[in-house]
Amino acid sequence: MTPDPTSSPRHRRRRDSRLVALGAAAAMTAATALAGVLLATTEASAGTLTGSFYRDPTSSVNQWLAANPNDSRASLISQRIGSQPQARWFSSYNQSTIQSQVTAYVNAANSVNQIPVLVPYALPNRDCGGASAGGAPTITAYRTWIDSFAAGLGTRTAVIILEPDSLALQTCLSATEKADRNSAISYAVTKFKQVNPSVKVYLDAGHSAWNSAADTASRLQAAGVSNAAGFYSNASNFRWTADEVNFGRNVLNALGNSNLHQVVDTARNGKGPLGSEWCDPAGRGTGQAPTTATNEATVDAFVWIKPPGEADGCAAGAGQFVPDLAYSLAQNGIVTSPPPSPSTVPSPSVSPSRPPSPSASPSTPPSPSASPSPSASPSAPPSPSPSPSQGTGSCSVSYRVDSQWGNGFVASVVITNRGPALSSWTLTWTYAGNQAVTNAWNATVTASGANVTARNAGHNGSIGTGGTASFGFQASYSGTNTNPTAFKLNNVTCS
Repeated sequence: MTPDPTSSPRHRRRRDSRLVALGAAAAMTAATALAGVLLATTEASAGTLTGSFYRDPTSSVNQWLAANPNDSRASLISQRIGSQPQARWFSSYNQSTIQSQVTAYVNAANSVNQIPVLVPYALPNRDCGGASAGGAPTITAYRTWIDSFAAGLGTRTAVIILEPDSLALQTCLSATEKADRNSAISYAVTKFKQVNPSVKVYLDAGHSAWNSAADTASRLQAAGVSNAAGFYSNASNFRWTADEVNFGRNVLNALGNSNLHQVVDTARNGKGPLGSEWCDPAGRGTGQAPTTATNEATVDAFVWIKPPGEADGCAAGAGQFVPDLAYSLAQNGIVTSPPPSPSTVPSPSVSPSRPPSPSASPSTPPSPSASPSPSASPSAPPSPSPSPSQGTGSCSVSYRVDSQWGNGFVASVVITNRGPALSSWTLTWTYAGNQAVTNAWNATVTASGANVTARNAGHNGSIGTGGTASFGFQASYSGTNTNPTAFKLNNVTCS
């Protein structure tokens, strides 16, 4: 079986357009008790799905691993990402080949008695023209594409994550376009079920810090969720599993349909969100391994919808695999290898407490930037923890080396604004060694000798009081790669 060669750009993110129910989120128990847990069971202990998900040997991460077996990042990426089942996105309007591509993927999963997870992503005007713009030219063309997609599904159980962003993100649509989109989604659900009654179709519910549960339920209802298996949340985002489960319960209560269930994307939520940053935020980690054993009656599965290591559109083009992103996610992840006993898995509803969700201002879409993937492979592990945040005054800065090799490194920086709200920012620092920045994302970074200046990107210039912004960069060095110890934000010393 060969991979879809036309599957990018895709699945860059999940936007935070509203932060809701923060008081309830503060009382929520955390997903951090899932740390170090990897489920290997093939029997469901909750929900309506039973079985294990398909691990695609031709996924982007596994193609990279096959081509770079001696890369010092490869072992950890393989253990914590390449070993896990991940969804396959079908994101190009390829009418002549889509049926054969779906058939090949489904047959490969069936041959090893595993459940394929498929993401049709071809609606017209998807992503409202953002980093993953594209899709079918018309609604009529989309329905034809869906017919061909359905024809490749076979007869055995398959999970369909239908059209990320399609319902949560509709700000660019007129009333007529919304109605057409709802009709197209409803048509797809019906068509898939007609062709393969064993298929499980889930619709887009955004995530717990986007639209309210009542609004989400209304959108799902209009798109025909009553004929589907339920809905999914947190696709391509970083929200805590416990928050998503609670959000899903509220959506189900608003829907009033006990036949519907939820699935949650846990691919990159092992460290939770970084404020409202959705575009390749620093310091995130892989989350709960894909499984149907959720210990939550309303949740059919935890799935990896967004393949870890594939960019959101800032570190590289949307959907492009970036080894350094994968390595950082693996380092910070909660999935371990080999897996512990499934009997140690707690319910996400009884996890110990954690800090409340942050309330940073929402972001707007950025333009993709060049890939930060280094040309040389690292040979030494990065510093295991960030340098301490600088100061307790009007700002603080966390600087972390995420990966390091013979003459280069990748670092991430998180700024916390403790003063008045900012509409733009400039961060400066001075290196003690011979570091030289070569590439950056989520900021414009320039250097004059040892003096470095980072200016906000278009989407993350606003930082409210107590809010955060993050960016990353690649650099070379010689001698000792010493972390800087003093930073200035808009010419004010973070102290």
